[in-house]
Amino acid sequence: QVQPVESGGGLVQVGGSLRLSCKYSRIITSVFNGNAKTWYRQAPGKQRELVATMASSGSTNYADSVKGRFTISKDSARKTVYLQMNSLKSEDTGVYYCNIGDYDYGQGTQVTVSS
Repeated sequence: QVQPVESGGGLVQVGGSLRLSCKYSRIITSVFNGNAKTWYRQAPGKQRELVATMASSGSTNYADSVKGRFTISKDSARKTVYLQMNSLKSEDTGVYYCNIGDYDYGQGTQVTVSS
């Protein structure tokens, strides 16, 4: 089963930063590189929403709510996808998940932004 491990979440104050990681260990590098990579989040009581995506070409796209604050990146050698989150707001609170292509999500990592 191809499933990543998300990490890097935690409790942070409004205006702070976190960097999330999404590491794959059971796929080959060509599969990692050949698929789009996506971060999602799910806030309490809400549906899961797309936060950021990176196409296999490297082009990126972001939800309007995070543009200019979040950055998606990858390290192909480590088969890891990152999400740098700056200027965090309370509404960024939620469980963050990632996946590549149509593969499964991981267990997620909790991000809590407090004021």
